Amino acid sequence: MQIHHLLQSRSIAEKFIAELRDINVQKDMLRFRRNVERVGEILAYELSKTLEYKKDTVETPIGKADVFIPTEEIVICSILRAGLPLHNGILGYFDTAENTFISAYRHHTSDNEFEIKVEYLASPSLENKILILADPMLATYGSFVTVFEALKPMGTPKEIHLVSVIGAKPGIKFVSDNLPERSHLWIAAIDEHLNEKGYIVPGLGDAGDLSFGPKLQH
Repeated sequence: MQIHHLLQSRSIAEKFIAELRDINVQKDMLRFRRNVERVGEILAYELSKTLEYKKDTVETPIGKADVFIPTEEIVICSILRAGLPLHNGILGYFDTAENTFISAYRHHTSDNEFEIKVEYLASPSLENKILILADPMLATYGSFVTVFEALKPMGTPKEIHLVSVIGAKPGIKFVSDNLPERSHLWIAAIDEHLNEKGYIVPGLGDAGDLSFGPKLQH
């Protein structure tokens, strides 16, 4: 897997990540969602540099201009519910993309143990398309790998791109070992480890709750 680490170089993305992590700024759900979207927009722009393009011509009010248009079919898959703001950021740049939605959540069997469950999937064909999997947090590994397995009946993508805001090194290693070799990971920040409950440290907390409010546990 090829890893594209956004914060390896300084950019305005540093500010958005800082606000996402800040417990005081996190109190504003609207701003939290918008910052996730903005990181998604930046990562989508970086990802766009790897796509194939064709030359075209458009007519302006004064003449004609040569332009280059991406040629590949793109499907954006977000993992509900935390992935929705990130999905919106990516979709804002790939506005003609098709969309897949899938539920993948932690079902806790004890305080420190859980399994990833999938209960909903709506998807077009993925055959020979560019598949973008969007999940803001890459923690233990489970969501991305579980979703990839659930999507296999939808066809074989031409390329797979994972897009995430923050990840932990153990989770990144696992997806790298368990997804096709030519996959890509586009990620803003990489943290060192997980705590005993499988949360990224220092991370930012529960992205779904911070975006949409706390949920009842089941």
